[in-house]
Amino acid sequence: MSFEYFREWCLDKIINISVVFLFLMFVLFIIVVATVSSGFKGYTASASNVALSNKKIEWGIQRGKNHEQPNLGDYNKRIIEEFDGLAIGTNQKPYVYLTFDVGYEGGYTEKILDILKENQVNATFFVTGQFVKTSPRVIERMILEKQIIGNHTVNHISMPNSNDEKIEQEIMNLHKMVYDNFDYEMKYMRPPKGEYSEKSLAIVQKMGYVPVMWSFAYDDWDDNKQGREEYGKKKIMDNLHNGEIILLHATARDNANILDSVIKEIKRQGYEFKSLDEFER
Repeated sequence: MSFEYFREWCLDKIINISVVFLFLMFVLFIIVVATVSSGFKGYTASASNVALSNKKIEWGIQRGKNHEQPNLGDYNKRIIEEFDGLAIGTNQKPYVYLTFDVGYEGGYTEKILDILKENQVNATFFVTGQFVKTSPRVIERMILEKQIIGNHTVNHISMPNSNDEKIEQEIMNLHKMVYDNFDYEMKYMRPPKGEYSEKSLAIVQKMGYVPVMWSFAYDDWDDNKQGREEYGKKKIMDNLHNGEIILLHATARDNANILDSVIKEIKRQGYEFKSLDEFER
């Protein structure tokens, strides 16, 4: 073998090895960049969650006049919408959405279900753990009659006053309870007491739930304020508006007594009841 041939052979080998080495370095560089980028994105998301405010917000509305939509408050409305929540529907269509909070069985839920069935109205019932445990037959009837069951946490907690783990447990334990016992998967969640924060809504959204507030409610929850049926009817009828999410408490005797006439009058005035599954923003 001549020296010249040997020299060229060595150069070819060096070039080949260099090309392979550079290619491997390039691949390694791509892997490192992708890993760092992924880690950075994860850190950013985590930092963003930490940065979310846990300041307690108490849902409230300023009623409209002449059946105009109420003022939900720019900040409150923006926060709810930011986390894909529902509070009020389109102002362009006369749709109303009937919802009930059911912390416990007050003895009126079956009557309410009778009225809904008779009037062919689909509503949403936000239930707690106590109601699920004590009223399984009523839950089964709701499911059979195509009413929607929503999550109101196991113990009706104030979410901004609870840590992340507690909120997740309260929501998921109730979710599991309903799913395991009734093969029903809830997807709507109403913050108990209307108390929430940016951080708590982020948790609700992360868990696959849609937060649901309301654009009308009145003081029907107080057991000591029953026996005011005309007052309740007037409150409901005076505040009807397009896109309304109506919050009533199924624990209230007055609501059970006035519901049939209220539903019929709402329809007579040209409004149409829709379920949350049909919600239009």
